Amino acid sequence: MDKIWLKQYPEGVPAEVDLNQFGSLGDLFEQSVSKFAARTAFVCMGKGISYAELDRLSAQFAGFLQGELGLEPGARVALMMPNLLQYPVAMFGALRAGYTVVNVNPLYTARELEHQLRDAGADVIVILENFANTLQQVRERLPLRHVVVTSVGEMLGFPKSLIVDFVVRRVKKGVPPWSLPGCIRFSGALSSGGRHALRRVAVGHDDIAFLQYTGGTTGVAKGAILSHGNIVANLQQAHAWIKPFLHEGEEVIITALPLYHIFSLTANCLTFLKIGATNVLITNPRDIPGFVKELAKYRFTAITGVNTLFNALLNNPDFARLDFSALRISLGGGMSVQQAVAEKWKQVTGLPLIEAYGLTETSPAVTINPLNLPAFNHSIGLPISSTEVSLRDDDDVEQPIGQRGELCVRGPQVTRGYWNRPEDTARAFTPDGFFRTGDIAVMDQDGFVTIVDRKKDMILVSGFNVYPNEVEDVVASHPGVMEVAAIGVPSEHSGEAVKVFVVRKDPALTEADLIAHCRKNLTGYKVPHLIEFRDELPKTNVGKILRRMLRDEHQQNGGA
Repeated sequence: MDKIWLKQYPEGVPAEVDLNQFGSLGDLFEQSVSKFAARTAFVCMGKGISYAELDRLSAQFAGFLQGELGLEPGARVALMMPNLLQYPVAMFGALRAGYTVVNVNPLYTARELEHQLRDAGADVIVILENFANTLQQVRERLPLRHVVVTSVGEMLGFPKSLIVDFVVRRVKKGVPPWSLPGCIRFSGALSSGGRHALRRVAVGHDDIAFLQYTGGTTGVAKGAILSHGNIVANLQQAHAWIKPFLHEGEEVIITALPLYHIFSLTANCLTFLKIGATNVLITNPRDIPGFVKELAKYRFTAITGVNTLFNALLNNPDFARLDFSALRISLGGGMSVQQAVAEKWKQVTGLPLIEAYGLTETSPAVTINPLNLPAFNHSIGLPISSTEVSLRDDDDVEQPIGQRGELCVRGPQVTRGYWNRPEDTARAFTPDGFFRTGDIAVMDQDGFVTIVDRKKDMILVSGFNVYPNEVEDVVASHPGVMEVAAIGVPSEHSGEAVKVFVVRKDPALTEADLIAHCRKNLTGYKVPHLIEFRDELPKTNVGKILRRMLRDEHQQNGGA
């Protein structure tokens, strides 16, 4: 497919990026900590660490892994914690020492945790004590050799560390009883690591930086192999996109999505590390009132999130009172941004909510809308620098402009495959090397890509395709709706029918109100056949609504 999208690039964004500026993520890190040594790198719960301190602390953790534990190059270091200062210290320490980071969702069950740690061959795990009980349940069945335990307050300094840990443990009862004999505290690891100098390890683009697990909500989680080259390429691509609009050493980015998620990891942590930004870590973004209070403390210039997070902020009355005068980038990804949310975001902040698209397997960015976009356009944007896209039908034939097809991607940010899963890897790629995203999309004459929906989520009503995103967008535009999810359910009359699950903003909202609203905006076969009101919708750890769980619950309830 011709790169027709290049003509729409904002001024200053190149067609190709320099993939060789950094030989590894360690090279990027060392350049940034030297250049921005005095600037604050990360802030969490009011405690900040400078780039110089991040350099020192991560070197100590690297020394612990190399000198105390004696791990061989390439060993797997699992990290299981929310956004805390310990995360960047441990992650950069592991990468600098030549190890592979295995990010773990802290909300995993014992079964899910056992699968991932066993599959990845993790040698050591750094885990927040809140989740230590989960590890305890499977510890004896794992090849895991070392356990490092930390607490929420451990890096916050005296006396805040004691106060925070007391509240978490005693007041909120957030730490179930646990026992992991032989474990070491994070502070102890740093202390012992300080006795060992960081040994330089030869790391190149082909070496694995992350085993990033994906697909856990749709089957057994698979580890996408993300090399140093993949991640370096994507942060270069992301940086090229934002460079014309931001300033080195001056940015403050709000990081509410967890750093163990690929979106936040690359977009917030690594890309903004390159430009010397301050990352404000939000440990519990589900506490919206607390989140808004934290936002009030900073003149933040950038924020990323998913649609549900932006929606929740907008529905907090204090959010509109914040100072948005410094805000230059609002980036939404991870799930479709709904028009109603985007329009309200611009109304409140004065800035468009820019939608981007990516996957774990693509490190993650594939497409981003121009940051100078004047208004929401329903598109996921333009393919970024050094990226090719192709829309393919089921026979792998490329589709013309304006026709639907599966979005396929080729570029330096694309994984080489799944860890120890050659069959899954083979299925994931076309014969000419494009990664199959599983998303159905169209491209217009200017190169803007619009996602129609996931292949597996498409609803077939009397032979007509119905895409849940379209239905959800219409339902969400009703002023009485807070959140919505649409699924297909079996129907005797039409094969499948549309069912929507709705969280009300207006308690007086009725089924009849919504049906009437949908009939004004949707063709008859797209109008929801069933509506179920709920207090909340099931979501992933980053706030993505779980349609599959809703389908499973519908079946378990006998289709009612």
